[in-house]
Amino acid sequence: MDFLKMMKQAKQMQEKMGELQETVNELSVEGTSGAGMVTVTLNGKGEMTGLKIDPSLIKADEVAILEDLILAAHNDAKGKGEALVQERTQDLMSGMGLPAGMKLPFGS
Repeated sequence: MDFLKMMKQAKQMQEKMGELQETVNELSVEGTSGAGMVTVTLNGKGEMTGLKIDPSLIKADEVAILEDLILAAHNDAKGKGEALVQERTQDLMSGMGLPAGMKLPFGS
């Protein structure tokens, strides 16, 4: 194996990883539950940046339902974000000669 070629590939990989990290940081995904009555927005790091609740859900005797809907919307957004990060990772890493199915440590 050519050492110079390996070093060049390592540098390309490092550049791609930097691009990927920037892309991930700029992501924004929404998750919904209750037929859109609760919407959660997460950034690429999985941090919640927004929460929208239909006013009709705000009833003192239905707090448990609202809590469940918020959790469901958050989980929906998190799943979408992880899928999007994986898709972007595959797009950026294609052609780099990585083994098929190799997972990178993003979006967890």
